[in-house]
Amino acid sequence: MQHDSLSVQVTRGGIIESEHSIKAVIVSSTGEVVESWGDVDSLVYPRSAIKAMQALAFIEMGGAKQFAFDDEEIAICCASHSGEPKHVATVQSMLDKLALSETDFECGCHWPMRAETSYQLAGEGKTPTQLHNNCSGKHAGMLGLAKLLGSSPRGYIEVDHPVQQKIASTMAQMCEYDYSTAPWSPDGCSAPTWAMPLTNLALAFAKFSCPQGLAPERQLACKSLYDAVVKHPFMVAGTERYCTDMMTLLQQRVFLKLGAEGVYVAAIPELKLGIALKCDDGAIRAAESAMTALLDHVGITNFVSDEKMSNYRSVTLKNWEKRITGAITCAL
Repeated sequence: MQHDSLSVQVTRGGIIESEHSIKAVIVSSTGEVVESWGDVDSLVYPRSAIKAMQALAFIEMGGAKQFAFDDEEIAICCASHSGEPKHVATVQSMLDKLALSETDFECGCHWPMRAETSYQLAGEGKTPTQLHNNCSGKHAGMLGLAKLLGSSPRGYIEVDHPVQQKIASTMAQMCEYDYSTAPWSPDGCSAPTWAMPLTNLALAFAKFSCPQGLAPERQLACKSLYDAVVKHPFMVAGTERYCTDMMTLLQQRVFLKLGAEGVYVAAIPELKLGIALKCDDGAIRAAESAMTALLDHVGITNFVSDEKMSNYRSVTLKNWEKRITGAITCAL
């Protein structure tokens, strides 16, 4: 069933102050488009929403076993983490197991995404390293993949490097999409991101949720990744982050992942569904609101009390004096 785009409305004083348009699609693991909103066949950059697919080749080739990565380390390969001490320590552990160092990263450095962590770091007179980059876990996995492939880690972010070619090949199979002529660009962390239709992005995560029919090694890799991220949702994002909070609330029933510019994906094994959405204006607040509405729509939140879900269904906006000024809601 196809519908017009979803609308996320920001209200203040009883009127709509802002409105965000959302494209979204629900796809089954067999490739059926269950329901869609807006033009879901237009190209979007999935950005960080695709990280579990970028980690798939490393896991499938036995990287976690070879380098003794535990579940937290597997989970942070799929993360856009907040740069909190636990995140940084986990990525450092991965580098130690790979016999590499922070200088082997090519993701660049930025202050931790969690403001309190940045304040603490600055208060100690320190500056961030590449370990604090929200994509450092993904890059550790990419460095591990370089070792598995017998390739030099130097330049592993380049689109023609064996690491990125292997990742592109794996994603093309999962998404059932030909990347050879697809637009691409360096992502914020400098690794390439390829454009694709939302439908194909949702298909990949539907397969991820229910990998039956895939090769045995890929089935095991999908299960290993899924189990790691839902058991350790803190590693996927961090304190007071939607991905972490919602996965914790849904008790391992759903894997959620944010991508920059308002992209979100979900994998739901018990329903054998994948969801992908894109906020047209890139607003993350709207993408999170729409994802909550879609999770409600497919029924995966039915076991959660209305009291616990209410803060996600209608996000209350407050000013600096903590007075309520409005709300963010999705009309589905």
